[in-house]
This record gives sequence, structure tokens and C-alpha cells, in this order.
Amino acid sequence: MSADAAAVSAPDPRRMTPLELRASLSLASLYAFRMLGLFLILPVFAVHAHTLPGGNEPLLVGLVLGIYSLTQGLLQLPFGMASDRLGRKPVIIFGLVLFAFGSLVAAQATDLTWTIIGRALQGTGAISAAVTACIADLTRDSQRTKAMGLVGASIGLTFAVSLVVAPLLYAWVGMAGLFHVTGALALVGILIVRVAVPPLERPPGAVGPDGSRLVRTRFREVALDPELVRLNVGIFSLHLVQMAMFVVLPAWLVERAQLPLADHWKVYLPVVAASFVLMVPPIAWGERSGRLRLVTLVSIALILAAQLGYAAQPVGILPFAVLLLVFFGAFNVLEATVPSMVSRLAPPDVKGTALGLYNTVQALGLFAGGALGGWVSSRFGGVAVFVLCGGVMAVWLAVAAGQRRWPQPGGRGAH
Repeated sequence: MSADAAAVSAPDPRRMTPLELRASLSLASLYAFRMLGLFLILPVFAVHAHTLPGGNEPLLVGLVLGIYSLTQGLLQLPFGMASDRLGRKPVIIFGLVLFAFGSLVAAQATDLTWTIIGRALQGTGAISAAVTACIADLTRDSQRTKAMGLVGASIGLTFAVSLVVAPLLYAWVGMAGLFHVTGALALVGILIVRVAVPPLERPPGAVGPDGSRLVRTRFREVALDPELVRLNVGIFSLHLVQMAMFVVLPAWLVERAQLPLADHWKVYLPVVAASFVLMVPPIAWGERSGRLRLVTLVSIALILAAQLGYAAQPVGILPFAVLLLVFFGAFNVLEATVPSMVSRLAPPDVKGTALGLYNTVQALGLFAGGALGGWVSSRFGGVAVFVLCGGVMAVWLAVAAGQRRWPQPGGRGAH
């Protein structure tokens, strides 16, 4: 934790200090600006692609959308390790510059090949690990999950807003304009880092309070730590399921809920907004009472139930919306608790490394979910995808149940 945060005398373990609130809100807004720049492209690019050479090739269109996650996944760990040695802010700013440059390249693209190159360059700005490590440095254990929850909420809300805003912006400024907007939002993110994020005086874990060099934890110890492995299995499973279910869900909303594609935001937006409200009480109760284990296991079980509910082939908007609310409510809880747990269980000098590995596995889960969901759907149908997702969540439930260390009330470490 930074010297500023450590200087606060006997803070209330139930509430964020002003510095923690400033850090959480500024870093959550940084995430939101960056993710808005990414999400604005997703709802409209498949339509825009038809105006470009090669735009009728599904593989190329898929590469435009997916190459970003691939380069992100490859670089999260190096960026996280760099943030442990060089400091969080320099790495974050460097990543935002790369993202802005990739946006500029994509804005100038006149075919899918250059668009793919631009999107790949956007993905090289892999700052998620450095940002979450920065949050961990600036918050106490008792407030860590709340801070991570704010970040998760900002991402989910940004996604929902993009579904509404993207078509309007695309009609106004076109695809090149959207990519210019994404670059501008990255530059706003740099301003947030420079002005709003509290200072970190030295590269975390690089030197001790007396200036002496600390003995560094080896990467192998982080990668093979059984408790961290369980959490990484979990985040891989969670994002595999998220991506795989959305291979099928939009088409089912059209076919089984009779909801036109252009109106899907009318379900997504209220469901995502309501899920943020529902996530707060269980997180607060779990942290306060030391029942985070129960909150985590119940959340996994709820996602498992939602997948089995979809496998039963519901009909009508209401059951689809209810199951989606169950999914997103539990998803948001896990998106806050799992990275918080990683930051608490990792040795202090390698938080960035541990979170880099976590974010790498997360990106691989997204990639695996899209690929596996598409293959299963094409071979066995949509029901099989949800059965697969249910099976993946059942495996995670068994893995998580075996975890031995969980936070105590008030953030007093783990037991």
C-alpha cells in the first residue's frame, strides 16, 4: 500500500478512507473510459464490415473482434511484471499510448487487414493487471473487494451503455470516427492517471521502507501456488462461460423470446443495471461477517443454475431476463471477489505478476469460450452449449470448495 494510505491512523475497517475512495473511483473511471472505447466497436462492426473489401468473410470479421483479446492475453503478464519493477503509473500510461496509437491505425484502415492490425495494436495496451495491482496498492484488504466491485460495475455499465450509444455514434461519425473516439478516450485515461489517481512513491515491492532491496518472490512460486491456481481456474471458467453463452443467447432472444436484435438492449440495459444493485449486499455481508467463502460458492452455484435454466429452452422475454439477471448478479459478485482474493493471497512484491497471470488466464477463457461455444453450437446445437457451461461451472464449484484460505472479517488477512 502507498505511504499516503499507510499514514491514515486507525481508519474505520468498514468504510473507505478518502484516499481509497479517490483511488477506486479514478481507476474505475479509467477502466470505464478505456472499455467504452473498446465496446463502442462491438455492436456495429459486423454491419460495417460489409462496406470493406473482404467484409463478407466471417473469419476476418471474427479476427477483427477477437485479435484484441489475443494480444491482451499475451501481454498481461509482461505488463504486470513490469509494473512490479517500474511502477504502476508508467506502465499504465505506456499501455494507454499503445491503445491510442492502435485506434489511430484502425481509424485510417480501408480494409479488414489494416483494421485487424489496428485492433491488435489496441490490445497491446494490456494495462488491466497494472490497474488492478494499483488498486491493491492503494486500498486495505477490508476495502479491496468494494474497490474491485466498482471497477467491475464500471465495465458492465459501460458495456450496457455502448449497446445504446454505439449505433447512434456510428450513424453520426462512421467507423473511422468511432475509432478516433476510442483514441481520444485513451488520452482522457492518461489525464486521469496523471491528475486523479493518488501517488505511488516507488515501484511496489522493489525496495523496503528503509530503502533496502527486497528479496523477490520467484515467478514459479506465484504460478504454482495452489490457492492462486484455484482462483485462476475460476476466472478462466467464468469468462469461458460468459463468452460461450453469448454465442447462442442473442439468436435465442430473437427466436424464442421474439425480441428483434435492435431491441436487445432493452433487456441488457435494465438487467445489467439491476445486477449492480444486487451485487452490493452479498459482497458487503461476506466481507463484514467473514462469509466470503459462502458468498463465492453461492454465486458459482447461481451461475450453474442459470445455465441449466437456459438449457431447459425457456420461451418468452421474462424467463430470459430473469435468468440473465441471475447470471449477471452472480457474475458481478465474482468479478469483484476473485481479483480481490488474488491480490490478498499473492506475495506483496509480485501483486502485479499474480494479477498479470490472472488477467492472462481471463483472456484465454474468453478466447476458449468463443471458440468452444461456436464449435459445440455448430455440432450439437444451442442446448449443448448451456449444458457445457453448466458442466464448467460445476467443476469450478468443486475446485472452489477445496480452497483453504479465505479473508477474515475486516480484511485481517486470510485463514
